[in-house]
Amino acid sequence: MSGKDTEPPPSLRTPTSCFWSSSFNKVVLRRLYMSKINRPPMSVSRIARTVKDTPGKTVVVVSTVTDDVRLVEVPKLSIAALRFTATARARILAAGGECLTLDQLALRCPTGSNTVLLRGKRNSREAVRHFGHGPHKHKRPYVLSKGRKFEKARGRRKSRGFKV
Repeated sequence: MSGKDTEPPPSLRTPTSCFWSSSFNKVVLRRLYMSKINRPPMSVSRIARTVKDTPGKTVVVVSTVTDDVRLVEVPKLSIAALRFTATARARILAAGGECLTLDQLALRCPTGSNTVLLRGKRNSREAVRHFGHGPHKHKRPYVLSKGRKFEKARGRRKSRGFKV
């Protein structure tokens, strides 16, 4: 598995490291080994909305933190994550917050005290809409073309007899 980005850094893999001491660290280590599909990104707006009631704690996200242009004003946040997009990092720092790596978090709070562990929505991918089997599951079809004559007739619209 060498060379893949799913593998955590060697400092976090060793059994003697401080990352094995608490249950929080075991959860973080398990998420570090997850594939990219199982590490969905999380936006700054969702983080801000979630930790609105717990000020002063460090938010831990074992994935990418992305920007959300719909959020007008970013609050002061302390976030530790695998990656930050350039705009997300700029907006967090401009608001007086801080962007930490997981290595820096391990040095600051080795047992995960005073932190909030969050993760993105795993089923928000477009591909998940096609999953499921059988009729009446409201699964999205894989359409060859999206023109006027493709999958627009009976069973797809109320105005054409019925809608599944």
